[in-house]
Amino acid sequence: MKLLPRSFFLRRADQVARDLIGATVRSRIGGRLVSGIIVETEAYLGFDDPASHGYRGRLHAGNVNLYAPPGSWYVYRSYGIHWCANLVCGGPSGSAVLLRAIQPVRGVDLMRRRRGGVGGPRIADGPGKLCQALGITRELDGLPMFRSPVRVLGPGTTIPTRIETTARIGITKAADWPLRFLRPPLRPPDPPAVPPVRSAARGRSARRGAAV
Repeated sequence: MKLLPRSFFLRRADQVARDLIGATVRSRIGGRLVSGIIVETEAYLGFDDPASHGYRGRLHAGNVNLYAPPGSWYVYRSYGIHWCANLVCGGPSGSAVLLRAIQPVRGVDLMRRRRGGVGGPRIADGPGKLCQALGITRELDGLPMFRSPVRVLGPGTTIPTRIETTARIGITKAADWPLRFLRPPLRPPDPPAVPPVRSAARGRSARRGAAV
């Protein structure tokens, strides 16, 4: 897997958001490696998107790095509670992709500790949980992804065969825009077929009948 180049992020946020599904995000924050496969994203289209922090060119101290060069991290605190990690994109000014969920691959024990003991499928299934699991805080805000401790690598053999598109969630404006992309949950394989077990009693009865 190779680090995604800056050119990957020069496109519209909806294109980038879709193509990030199946990519790997790798964090070395704190000197410890954790990683996961991106399975859910949302696109925010900047100037003309009422749900975007860049709507109509809004600019303040908290969102200044939303206007950083494409491929930069934009990290903000949601409702004053948890961090949300975004990657700045090209297209309309103020566009970005929100990373919503990952499937853990490496460093699961560390992720679990960072999440206060939470494990299993809920360990990183939301934007705040994802940041906790990867150790992301505001310190990442504004850093070019390519030179930061949290990097995104292109999909390898994990490229999903199907990507679902739905409306974004947790917002009140432009809530019906189909800009949420996710990999459907993996269906467990069917159990192998088990041949019928021949009853021993029935077999003995059949043998006795044949001898009569």
